Parts: sequence; structure tokens; C-alpha cells
Amino acid sequence: MERLRVLQLMSVAALWLAMVSPALSDDTFKVAVMNQQTVVEQSKAGKRALEELKAYSMSRQRIINADDLELKELQQATQDEKMSDSAKQEKQSQFQAKLDAYQRRLSDFNREIQQKQRDMVAEYSKKVQAAAQAVGEKNGFVAVIDKGNETVMMRIVLYHQPALDVTDQVVKEFDRQNK
Repeated sequence: MERLRVLQLMSVAALWLAMVSPALSDDTFKVAVMNQQTVVEQSKAGKRALEELKAYSMSRQRIINADDLELKELQQATQDEKMSDSAKQEKQSQFQAKLDAYQRRLSDFNREIQQKQRDMVAEYSKKVQAAAQAVGEKNGFVAVIDKGNETVMMRIVLYHQPALDVTDQVVKEFDRQNK
């Protein structure tokens, strides 16, 4: 999240510089915009990474579902009327121990998945940056600014002319660099 804030501040500063600098000199600056999330979602390598993350999450979910089923069966066993009080107490202890282990596992899995997501975002941010830089240098842009994302309510660029959007070019460059 802090990385996102830094990127936002850098984007705003770059946009401000791009807008103010021409007014202060006779030089003109070319600026482009792109959508980093779209690059990851539409590129071949990005799709692969998202699928790997999804598969990892699903494998963890299958384990949790199996544990959940086991807990339900154990809980039903504790409700058996034919069982003696000591046997019920033993089943209750087993159930509580399994429930504690289940909650720990669930928490551990959530942390693992979040860490994998953070690692993927960090890795792919660098790769997208390299692709954006290559597109920017090739086309003579002084800045390529991430537009942000409407779905997370973090739009950085509120308006731009459609011709300034180089997302498709960055996707192609990203695919070329990350075969």
C-alpha cells in the first residue's frame, strides 16, 4: 500500500512537472498514460502469473474445505446421544483442538496468499515499469503515468486524450520482454 502511495505521489509530481514546465520554457514535453493493471491482466506473462496465483489459492482452499468437512463431522459426533459423558468430553476436546488448528491454518494460508500477491505486485511493477520506459523512450515521452484504477477508487489521471494512452503498446512491449 505504501508503494502505491509513493507511485501515486510520483505520478502526480510528474504530471504537475509536465504541465508546468512548458509554461516556464519554450520546450514541449510529451506525456503518455497507461493502465498498469490492464498490462498485467492482458499480457501473456501477467495472465500466467495470475493463473498461478489463482491455482495456488484454489489448492489452499481445497485443503481448508477438507478441514471444514472434518470439523463438521467431528462436531456432529459430539452431539451423539448414545455417547457417554467422558466420550463426549473427549470428542469436544478433539473438536476444539482441530478447530484451533483449522483457524491457525486458515490464518497461515491467508498470510501466504497475501505475501504471494505482494511479491507478484512488486515483481510485475518492475517489469511493467521497464516496458513502459522502453515505450516512453521509443516514442520520446518524458513521462508515462499510470492512470490508476477505477475499481479500487484510485484514479490518478482524471482526464486524458485517448491518443495519450499507450497501454496497448506497453502490453506488447511487456510480452516482448517477458516471453
